[in-house]
Amino acid sequence: MQRHPRTGQTQVLWTYVEKGGGRDQIRHDLAETIRSHYDRLERIAEDVDRLGYKLAAKILSAAMPQTPRGRSGDLGEILATELVEEEIGLRVPVRRLRYKDGRNMAMRGDDFIGAGYDGAGQKLWLLKGEAKSNKVLGKTTVTNARKVLDRDNGRCTPESLLFVANRLLESNDSHDNELGRSLRDEVGLKSPRAGRIDHMLFTVSGNGPLASLKEDLHAAGANRHHYVVNIHIEDHQDFIAAMYEEAEDLGDD
Repeated sequence: MQRHPRTGQTQVLWTYVEKGGGRDQIRHDLAETIRSHYDRLERIAEDVDRLGYKLAAKILSAAMPQTPRGRSGDLGEILATELVEEEIGLRVPVRRLRYKDGRNMAMRGDDFIGAGYDGAGQKLWLLKGEAKSNKVLGKTTVTNARKVLDRDNGRCTPESLLFVANRLLESNDSHDNELGRSLRDEVGLKSPRAGRIDHMLFTVSGNGPLASLKEDLHAAGANRHHYVVNIHIEDHQDFIAAMYEEAEDLGDD
């Protein structure tokens, strides 16, 4: 997969707010997207065929967080993943929420990694991402998220790269295997320069617009491409609870 051409900007701020009636239009699709980050949709469908809707829903629910904090954090990663693939032109090739040690636990390592190749020399291109979802997003959270992005000289952590690489190498798809090998090699070679490792700070919050996000972006280094994103949802916690309730409801038998 090739990366989309650059716009020439090194710092990009994207803010999103809900359109009137927009929530109802996306509710079904978002619920399905949430499910897909915890299990393959075809596997869920197989459970429905074998066991019926109610028991299949119990299996799916066992993989999904039940606490408000766990759901909030996971939804931030889910939305960030979808935005990277739709707007940036990089793959987030592993749905890592399928591999959690416990459904209410946060996973260690980089929140999301985008990967692909540039159009010219087929060189590896990476995106290191940090996702935050809070009812009230404050400056301290933003500052701490930037510190995480800057760790390891701004590179993706080796353990995060190996996790993604090894899942891709287990795939039956040759393109997955190729990308997996490139990511695994990167752990040893550390070949991409800073300009080919983009950073994204992705936020979902009940408050906005946030001056702290603009300040953070303006202070970011000029040696790489930076994306700062905010999705403003006023009823942040109610929205997340409603979406997870819908995602867990597979229908009636």
